[in-house]
Amino acid sequence: MSDTDLTTRLTHPDYPRSNTYDARWTIENQMGPHALWLLEWLAPALGLDTLPPGARVLDLGCGRAMTSVFLAKEYGLQVTAADLWVKPDENAVRIAEAGVADRVLPLRVEAHDIPFGEGTFDAIVSIDAYQYFGTADLYLPTLTRLLKPGGRIGVVMPALREELAGEPPEHLKPFWDPGFWAFHSPAWWRRHWTRGGGVEVETADWQPDGWKDWLLWSEVCAEESPYAWMADMARESVDLVKADRGQLLGFTRVVGRRM
Repeated sequence: MSDTDLTTRLTHPDYPRSNTYDARWTIENQMGPHALWLLEWLAPALGLDTLPPGARVLDLGCGRAMTSVFLAKEYGLQVTAADLWVKPDENAVRIAEAGVADRVLPLRVEAHDIPFGEGTFDAIVSIDAYQYFGTADLYLPTLTRLLKPGGRIGVVMPALREELAGEPPEHLKPFWDPGFWAFHSPAWWRRHWTRGGGVEVETADWQPDGWKDWLLWSEVCAEESPYAWMADMARESVDLVKADRGQLLGFTRVVGRRM
């Protein structure tokens, strides 16, 4: 596919900021659903436009740091790009190439051992990662202590439209992975964060037609990813999302304010 055709295919009316980023760059650095689209959906609920330039933000589970670059370039924020699996040296190269080495610090961080003191950050962001470490009942307060009073945490994750009563529905059984048990409904996340204490939940909602974005992105990555393993993963996502077509799977965003 030509670069022009690729850009046209991925230009999305709901994500004008994301549309300005090179389409091949986003494909080469993706690790799942389109992280910039998800972050742009989160941004108004999290109030990113209201943060002053230079405000400190923790991007937890940043992957290849696309979201960290986006936060720095679009909102003028000082970002800690924290990830366990991607080496900081590798992210440092991408960050420098994007021209934001003075605003983004890459670190190797495990989500249960974050090396910062209480009240360090003005906001915490996590895109397509929080479900891997945030379902434990006692986790949230250990993270939100890093926020300044009144600071917000905002996450976006693959989710279920409604909680499952038992086994996966028949149409998803051929594709179901044990990791999907970490997917939950917006109502589940609202209750989970409320019980966890420490934050007032301001938003816990479902992305309308998010599955369509997931499908489009996966189809493009299956065709255009330069990495065979990533193309294979994208094809698996295509099969999964096509089988479901929004019946159960999609995305939720959850935002809480530290009290």
